[in-house]
Amino acid sequence: MVTREVIDYLNSTFHPEYQENYDNAGFLLGDSKSEYKGTLVALDLTPAVVDEAVELGLSLVVTHHPFIFTGVKRLTDATETGRMTMRLIQNGISVYAAHTNLDNLPWGVNGILGEKLGLRNTRILKPFDTDDNIGAGMVGELSCDEECDIFLQRVKAVLGLPVVRCSEHEPKKRLRRVAICGGSGSEFIGDAKVAKADIYLTADLKYHDFQRTDGRMVLADIGHYESEQFAKEIIFRAILEKFSNFACRISETQQGVVKYI
Repeated sequence: MVTREVIDYLNSTFHPEYQENYDNAGFLLGDSKSEYKGTLVALDLTPAVVDEAVELGLSLVVTHHPFIFTGVKRLTDATETGRMTMRLIQNGISVYAAHTNLDNLPWGVNGILGEKLGLRNTRILKPFDTDDNIGAGMVGELSCDEECDIFLQRVKAVLGLPVVRCSEHEPKKRLRRVAICGGSGSEFIGDAKVAKADIYLTADLKYHDFQRTDGRMVLADIGHYESEQFAKEIIFRAILEKFSNFACRISETQQGVVKYI
């Protein structure tokens, strides 16, 4: 079996055509005609992930974040990207990324995050103009009203977060409608307010973002890695379902780059 067969399946499953125009998802590196020997799944491509793939003898790494994102003018041993690229090529390892296209699919990053948080009656928060079932973020409802701080404690437990940054709020404020956007989602604060969300969970918020809630909607920063970590589960399950005869593993070295002390 050759790598091209896996790439074609990933394209048909994760739909790179749904990625944002600034993105660089899809088949990023490798020989599509090379022999396929299994996949390692990670959120980011790091030197440790590359070493892990080499040690396991796998021929494909599938990540959520593309390791080649902006223009690359040089690939030398002077940069981490260059060193990783050379090591990958030397070991016959290909790289594929499912990024904003996986964010925009209803069962993707936000779909599984909503599932983990127990949201019901979900819909896309910011749909594509041409399709209400594809787009950024998600909004749904809790099965019953929940006090704000109790809900945030549950979010911390589900995501493995030691802390949540949030706007000023009444701790016992009753929540029912929840908006979410895994990764950087400050641009959709307005959409969450239009959706009449009681709380909006996303990541990479700036100081002044917390002033945009008008005192009605609670805004919480739940971490970029933490809010997208379940993308690994989605990718892993999709590959294992189709290619069960080949090894597929979730990286054991992958961790978020933000540390809490």
